[in-house]
Amino acid sequence: MASIKPLGDRVVVQPLEADEKTESGLYIPDSAQEKPQKGTVVAIGPGRVENGTKVDMTVSEGDEVLYGKYAGTEVTLDGGDFLIMRESDIFGVIEG
Repeated sequence: MASIKPLGDRVVVQPLEADEKTESGLYIPDSAQEKPQKGTVVAIGPGRVENGTKVDMTVSEGDEVLYGKYAGTEVTLDGGDFLIMRESDIFGVIEG
């Protein structure tokens, strides 16, 4: 399996699956499903350089994160869908 090594302050996120059913049990067609805004970090870059100083990443691999609806660039690798985005596109880490 190929892997992605992001550069700079970029992060590779695997989006969580969109809900296929409503709470009442109705199935939602693919065209009407909302784009997920949660995912799992699968790879991180080394960080960015700011004023000559390296700034480390604040997220780590395995973190479940929330990100913007239109954040990142979608890529498909080995049949899996991923998003590559800057760390600043991530709103927060889900804890607990």
